[in-house]
Amino acid sequence: MKKLLITLLLLLAPVQVFAAQPLTPDQEQRAQKMIADFLFNDPNSPRIGAKNPKLTLVVFTDYNCPYCKKFDPYLEKIVEKYPDVAVVFKFLPFRSESSLTAARDALTLWRQDPGQFMKLNHTLMARKGYHDDASIQEAQKRAGVSVATPDEESMLTIKRSLIVAEKMGIQGTPATLIGEGLLPGWVPFEQFDEMVSDALKNR
Repeated sequence: MKKLLITLLLLLAPVQVFAAQPLTPDQEQRAQKMIADFLFNDPNSPRIGAKNPKLTLVVFTDYNCPYCKKFDPYLEKIVEKYPDVAVVFKFLPFRSESSLTAARDALTLWRQDPGQFMKLNHTLMARKGYHDDASIQEAQKRAGVSVATPDEESMLTIKRSLIVAEKMGIQGTPATLIGEGLLPGWVPFEQFDEMVSDALKNR
């Protein structure tokens, strides 16, 4: 855990160098704040919904995950139903090399033109089965978007997501942070809706 937090500090605050020794209470507190900032406020992570939300959901996802493809349509439904909710997307490319390629393209597009992100997200999620380079290009074409060569920030964002997911004990996708709880995997929309409603009531 200590080594993981040091690695996270190095990734989230690359200008600082920490020795490979136990974290001080101050470093531990700073690491926890960095994790929270990355989860909820990272400008390089796509988000939809409320600008000043009462509740922010964080969804860890993969464009090659069949259950993510079933879960993804819930997200827009939730932010439409609950105006005080926002959703942040974090990519965990667990499935294959094309998971990483698709995620980097999506993150790069978000940085270039945030308003186009959901178009590409929809087309990438709509494919049955695993992506390859050709299907990713076809998804961009169908979405009517043009993605530049993935930038280095996209890779850093994914590395940070992987480290935070490991710290949170996430081993698969989808995984959704809802208030103080973590929903692993897919559930029917009605169950997801109830969990979001309950979390909002506790805000």
